Amino acid sequence: MATSSGPASQQARDLSSVEVKRTNRLARPDIIRSVLGGFLGTVAMTMMMYFLAPKMLGHPMDIAKMLGSMLGGNWWAGMAMHFINGTLIFPLIYAYFLYRVLPGGPAVKGTVWGVVLWLLAQVVVMPLIGAGFFSGSTMAAMSSCIGHVVYGGLLGWVAGSPK
Repeated sequence: MATSSGPASQQARDLSSVEVKRTNRLARPDIIRSVLGGFLGTVAMTMMMYFLAPKMLGHPMDIAKMLGSMLGGNWWAGMAMHFINGTLIFPLIYAYFLYRVLPGGPAVKGTVWGVVLWLLAQVVVMPLIGAGFFSGSTMAAMSSCIGHVVYGGLLGWVAGSPK
């Protein structure tokens, strides 16, 4: 079987290559799976804050109370904010804007996003709510880091690769 190697076939290969690059650049994980991964990651992180952190820190990390302090002191509003961020906002940012530019496979991409979220929480959110930079203590900051790594890893793993 003969293959064409003229200018027309080269142009077709070049166009095909451009189409593949454009498609890869636009690829993103499934939104439903991303939201599910964000929800599972948020549940895991929340469980760690309320049940594992007391063993590490001597007290729970009450994210609902911390976030609620910015919402009129309402614990339920803080918990709702935590779940909305973790289930909807952060997974959608990950899927639509960051997936294509983060390094590694899906779980690594999610883990990197979790570390970015941890840094933002420690440098911006915690000082805003009066807890200080990096939660005011090394143990609290490291506990938070572990939770964010678990969150991001689950988000990335469940969201998976583009189909």
